[in-house]
Amino acid sequence: MAAKLKKMIPATLTLLAVTLLATNVFAWGAKELETEQSAITFSAEVERGGYKVVSTPELKKWLDEKKDLLIVDTMPYADSYKKNHIPGAMHMEFPIPEMKSIDDKTKTALVKLLGTDKSRLLVFYCGFTKCTRSHNAAMWAVKLGYKNVYRLPGGVKAWKESDYQLATSK
Repeated sequence: MAAKLKKMIPATLTLLAVTLLATNVFAWGAKELETEQSAITFSAEVERGGYKVVSTPELKKWLDEKKDLLIVDTMPYADSYKKNHIPGAMHMEFPIPEMKSIDDKTKTALVKLLGTDKSRLLVFYCGFTKCTRSHNAAMWAVKLGYKNVYRLPGGVKAWKESDYQLATSK
């Protein structure tokens, strides 16, 4: 019996290794295709929006350098901003579907929040890369004539994953 088991172990281990390898290869391919599609979608949004992109570490560096900038969290107030936001961020919620137009009330509120200095450094973020709330806000800031507009792709999720400090509101 022990001899039979000794002969079966290498075959069983080989079968297990092949199965794990095949599973990982196929999973890797599917995830990479998803990542690729997300990158293409994001790139198209940036191009349509006419804004720039800032990485999470770069934004942290700007904050540490005390750059004069306005950060805007575009997530829902009660469900997100109130619980976790980048320190110093202001709040203005935007919808997820791309905004083809902007109503007067939203336009007035956005201009009031952003101020009159059209060259001011502005950074918009939402929850994570696939979230398009920040795209809408950044795109409309550009359409309203602001020249120094950035989107933080990873949003508050990337900020958390970087172990950077978060703020809360009451």
